[in-house]
Amino acid sequence: MTRIALLGCGRIGKMHAATIVRAEGAELAAVYDPVTAAAEETGRRHGCTVAASAEEAIALADAVLIATSTPTHADLIEASARAGKAMFCEKPIDLSLARVVACRKALAGFTRPVQIGFNRRFDPGHRAARDAARAGEIGDLQQVIITSRDPGLAPRGYLKVSGGIFRDMTIHDFDLARFMLGEEPVEVFATGSALVDPTLAELNDVDSTMIVMRTASGRLCHINNSRAAAYGYDQRVELFGSKGMLISGNRRAHQVERFNASATGAGEPYLDFFIERYVEAFELGLQSFLRCVAESRTPDVTFDDGEKALVLAEAAIRSRAEGRFVNVAEITG
Repeated sequence: MTRIALLGCGRIGKMHAATIVRAEGAELAAVYDPVTAAAEETGRRHGCTVAASAEEAIALADAVLIATSTPTHADLIEASARAGKAMFCEKPIDLSLARVVACRKALAGFTRPVQIGFNRRFDPGHRAARDAARAGEIGDLQQVIITSRDPGLAPRGYLKVSGGIFRDMTIHDFDLARFMLGEEPVEVFATGSALVDPTLAELNDVDSTMIVMRTASGRLCHINNSRAAAYGYDQRVELFGSKGMLISGNRRAHQVERFNASATGAGEPYLDFFIERYVEAFELGLQSFLRCVAESRTPDVTFDDGEKALVLAEAAIRSRAEGRFVNVAEITG
């Protein structure tokens, strides 16, 4: 049984708490949140200890799940490492690449599992498509197309501190692109517009983006994002190869199709947002982490994966600012 301390009891933290409680081989040992009421609510719901500090929660557990605000992630990773605890940290590791590099150096010699919360790798449809491509089902992989559109614009207060669309939203797609391509992108071109909310220009941010990436062998990836799709949470991945194509598409509450005077086909809307759409992915990601802890092995999504996704985000930010293709080596030095 792996006793887990949950740090952060906001929306995603509450989801993680419920996932831990449902998981075989896991126990929610303690929760902590700087907003005491949030921690107490989660503690009451699941009957676990409400710690007075992050350090106390870490000390009560075998492993730590970090779901606090992004600026605290690196500090809590380092605190968990000092305590010798395995950890699962939500993305991104930090909004600053320099801080991520410093955190990686602080982890030198640390041997417990460190998993980053890129849950989309664990989505059954996405993983099945990737595995089929790796098995040669579509011949030589040539193109990856990722569509990722939120159902509505996030609150202004959140957007102000999010680090911008590339670090906050597209970072999931950068990781998924690396997972699907099987090769590292070497060039990035990104453009964007504030089409949903023109005032985002005041934050030097956009709500609609398109990114093109190329690997050293010439494989291409196109990512398109929008902060507000009128028809719901739009999540699709297309893998195109020399012998065919694979698509992992959107999901609905059920697949019943109705045919009558007012409807033909599937009328159910897409699932609401990321917690609903990717519920299986979150559960499978936690199960994978628990196996890594039990077997003392490297997770499927490592700290390096978190850093590499942020490198691509930084390349996209520079590309949009300068209107050119950016070589990834410009970011990594």
